Amino acid sequence: MGWNLSDRTKTGLTAVLLVAGILGGCATPPPDSDPEAVSEFQRTNDPVEPTNRAIFSFNDFADENVIAPAAEGYRTAVPAPARTGIRNFLNNLNEPLTFVNDVLQGEGSRAGGTFGRFLMNTTMGFLGFFDPAGDGGVAAYHEEDFGQTMAVWGLPDGPYVVLPLLGPSSVRDATGKAADFFMSPVSLFGPGIPLPASLSKMGVGGIDKREEHLDALKDIKKTSLDYYASLRSLYRQRRLEDIRNGAPSVLPDPDLGYDIPPGGENLSQR
Repeated sequence: MGWNLSDRTKTGLTAVLLVAGILGGCATPPPDSDPEAVSEFQRTNDPVEPTNRAIFSFNDFADENVIAPAAEGYRTAVPAPARTGIRNFLNNLNEPLTFVNDVLQGEGSRAGGTFGRFLMNTTMGFLGFFDPAGDGGVAAYHEEDFGQTMAVWGLPDGPYVVLPLLGPSSVRDATGKAADFFMSPVSLFGPGIPLPASLSKMGVGGIDKREEHLDALKDIKKTSLDYYASLRSLYRQRRLEDIRNGAPSVLPDPDLGYDIPPGGENLSQR
């Protein structure tokens, strides 16, 4: 009997198999006779670092030759006010997903703000191209994803991984990305929309995000002794701040040589 899988199901399964394949190439932990190496291995929580670095090199090549030039061209061709409107529109499309995750995290107040933002910006903001909710002080924009939700539920982040083209992640966050794809507004409100439309939205959003961080990433790459380790560190710091809803993390940075608990995040002060 044959299987009739939708495009979204196939994409989700591909993502899961990709993560499984990456984890299948785990590096062998250092022997117990080398406690310093064992401690470093545990601190970085990057057991597939050789594979991660290979994928990182591929991503960096693609970024240097395709993605960053496209983002620079986008910045040159599209005036700043128009780029702001496009970013507002993309943010508005993401609001239903943020609302669902606000609810799943038990954040009633933030969920209410997200719902109000979506209604106001979709109507008064002309489908979200303008941000009257934020400009009027009704509610500031924030993002929540299923990776953050699982962290709030107490699921550990798991090993650090680098995903092709998608960049830094963890086992938990990679799983969250797959879940977010199925919970996206396109999937929730437009199941008849073909996969290319979903991928087009992701592509436009990716170029917009890359343009937003063009200068910052250029500076980081220029000043880093190890660009891979720098982005790994920054990713972890940013995720901790996102999970804690902007509150500063009490955890030290493993890439600076300090320990980090096996569970990843301490949310007791959230």
